[in-house]
Amino acid sequence: MNCKSKKRVVVAMSGGVDSNVTSLLLMKQGYEVIGLTAVMFESGERTAQNAAKTCKTIGIRHEVLDLKDIFKNTVINYFEKSYKQGLTPNPCTFCNKRIKWGQMMNFALNELNADYYATGHYARIVEHNGAYRLYRAKDHTKDQSYMLFALSQKDLARTIFPMGEHEKKHTREIARDNSIIPADDKESQDVCFIDHPDTTRSYLARKFGEKPGEIVDFRTGKVLGTHTGTFNYTIGQRKGIKISAPEPLYVVSLDPGQNKICVGYKDDLYSRTFKVAGVNWQQEKFAQKDSFEAMVKIRYNSPAQRAVIYREEKNTARVEFDEPKSAITPGQSAVFYDENNEYLLAGGVISIK
Repeated sequence: MNCKSKKRVVVAMSGGVDSNVTSLLLMKQGYEVIGLTAVMFESGERTAQNAAKTCKTIGIRHEVLDLKDIFKNTVINYFEKSYKQGLTPNPCTFCNKRIKWGQMMNFALNELNADYYATGHYARIVEHNGAYRLYRAKDHTKDQSYMLFALSQKDLARTIFPMGEHEKKHTREIARDNSIIPADDKESQDVCFIDHPDTTRSYLARKFGEKPGEIVDFRTGKVLGTHTGTFNYTIGQRKGIKISAPEPLYVVSLDPGQNKICVGYKDDLYSRTFKVAGVNWQQEKFAQKDSFEAMVKIRYNSPAQRAVIYREEKNTARVEFDEPKSAITPGQSAVFYDENNEYLLAGGVISIK
């Protein structure tokens, strides 16, 4: 995107290297840049302080938005409720729509009078025939388009992703060359509101307490053992089952209603078809098709695989892979890309069969 001199852009700043460099690059391109940090939980105060230091180094204005109550009532509530229902949620995609392109973007455009909103995500936005396409990042190993399936055309029209054209190693070089901390920060892989040494499992155990139930054989229904809560498990999990068998056992399905876990062998994890709920048709013309071919990702770190998408209702679809896929997990995101696996078509949440 060519910079329109003196246009105002608000950058969502987390204090990490990607959003820090995003702010620097946009300022060097001639934008009037404002850093915006949302405090979403108590330890987020440290994030705001780090972002403020970067803004001072770069020489830009910094604003802080207190979203702790909203974050708790939306993202954290969604996270906890999903596990209670036997789902394995993807809170980042939910947060992106409700918080980053919800509360934060609205504040940027309406209260800070921004022309554009920017983040440090690795993805690219390209205008095509009057509409916008969300393309994968130049650095495919860091591509985050999967996490952005819930964005609308309206969101894309006002968003800038400078990192989409850069490789991660180049981002760190820019940070070091410009004395922007942290130049070599480690990638965060955990749920942002669960602080180390706490884990998702310990967090949920405190929240829900122990709920002993049966572990049963997926094929025969025979009781093999007991568990302390369905929320401790996810589809495809192998560790923590603690049952002797001729072959390794995996979690095949969860039934929180009956407080039951079904386990089976590796072959039992494979399936070709599943449903997707709450589909956001980022490329709206595909919402009018009864069926179409696409490349589909069912996990952030797994490659896309060819499938046929059957539209069942406006926001519901059925996916049929060409080849069976292991551990299709309810609660995770299913994201559809074009047949060349270049840009995003739609996405939603894998539903319980």
